Amino acid sequence: MNPEPEFMLLNKIFYYLKPIIPREWQIAVRRQIAARKRRLYSNIWPIDPAAAKILEGWFEWPEKKKFALVLSHDVDTKRGQEKCMELAELEKAMGFRSSFNFVPESRYNVSSDLRHYLVENGFEVAVHGLNHDGKLFWSKEIFDERAIRINHYIKEWKSVGFHSPSMHRNLNWIHNLDIEYDQSTFDTDPFEPQPEGVSTIFPFWLPGNSIQNKGYVELPYTLPQDHSLFVILQEKNIKIWKDKLDWIVSKGGMALLNTHPDYMNFKGNKDELEEYPVAFYIEFLEYVLKKYNGQYWHALPKEVARFWRENIACKAS
Repeated sequence: MNPEPEFMLLNKIFYYLKPIIPREWQIAVRRQIAARKRRLYSNIWPIDPAAAKILEGWFEWPEKKKFALVLSHDVDTKRGQEKCMELAELEKAMGFRSSFNFVPESRYNVSSDLRHYLVENGFEVAVHGLNHDGKLFWSKEIFDERAIRINHYIKEWKSVGFHSPSMHRNLNWIHNLDIEYDQSTFDTDPFEPQPEGVSTIFPFWLPGNSIQNKGYVELPYTLPQDHSLFVILQEKNIKIWKDKLDWIVSKGGMALLNTHPDYMNFKGNKDELEEYPVAFYIEFLEYVLKKYNGQYWHALPKEVARFWRENIACKAS
């Protein structure tokens, strides 16, 4: 039997102890670990030069746009769900659309009215794990059992995408989900519990091995997540977002930003422990509009996945 990977063992220890560790202590320890990792991995974060390698079969984005822009939001808590409408209205007013990824069970009751509003207004709804307890990938047996429930919500919500909580993943097991795409990887992010990146700023195809197992498109996020950047690393501006976006554009890649309404402060008062000003996100969108107007293909995750499957994966196979 193969030994358990170190990240999985640490993950299990963390989730066993998490209920008894004050959140302030958790954040303090994570900040210390992240500061060390930031120095250690400065050669591959926030930019991994190897991630710009052009994939086989690649030609160009739709309408000959310079790069693809994808916006996604993980909604981890009830508080986050309560901010979704305001965030969607903000994006809509600026001409953007995004995917909202909800936790189906345990943490909060996902509002069917909100889901319907989002879809009717051109947004996307995807499934974010099952209950966000950190145990989904502890064993194949646990995953297969929960995959039945996850597939239930995928069908009920008419979703085609999956995003694993905390970026825990086994890309082979994810084949058991009835999805068109998965969004559980990143090009480079040493601060995640499972830190190995896929080292590409492009989508890629994971073929199936049977008629029932038809494969799916993997969409790695390529811009640092907001919680890591503003809460753990305590950045006070969006320079890293801007610099990474500029680099992705220069390489013709996919700029996929995944954020959390849970941590956005819409009120303008003093940020709480795990909050940052929503003005940072607005500034990013304004930067895109001003600097790259007319140069990007802005699409929902499902649209990128379908484009990649039909134009890249099929031609390469």
